[in-house]
Amino acid sequence: MRAVLQRVSRASVRVDGQAVGSIEQGWLILLGVAQGDSIRDAEWIAGKILGLRAFEDEAGKMNWDVSAAKGSLLVVSQFTLLADCRKGRRPSFTEAAPPTEAKYLYEQVCDRLRNSTLHVECGVFQADMKVELVNDGPVTLLLDSRTGT
Repeated sequence: MRAVLQRVSRASVRVDGQAVGSIEQGWLILLGVAQGDSIRDAEWIAGKILGLRAFEDEAGKMNWDVSAAKGSLLVVSQFTLLADCRKGRRPSFTEAAPPTEAKYLYEQVCDRLRNSTLHVECGVFQADMKVELVNDGPVTLLLDSRTGT
């Protein structure tokens, strides 16, 4: 499972012109599910998202997690994070999990995040989504449950 976390001062996602999720300060999370991912990957990613200390404290140091910063989460599914661009000019998506598996694990991550005390919004799986954000910092972090990074 791969995730791109972007620290934002605000972010939103729209489907068919309708807002389906919107947050102020927090993490915009782009989430891709790989073939072979499991509940353990969903648990690991959710735990990392909640625990990463990448928000500034009163001294301006990246010392707070999203909860301490009183932030929110917006999770958007993005299978293109599993693209293999090594050969040719067209990305291959064979490493992405099949839609049924991916949707289940995406929803498991969303559920685990919702079990926190944070405000959590999620996009619509497999929808054509329009995402808007204002990067804060910018701070962008990559997570991969298979490598533990």
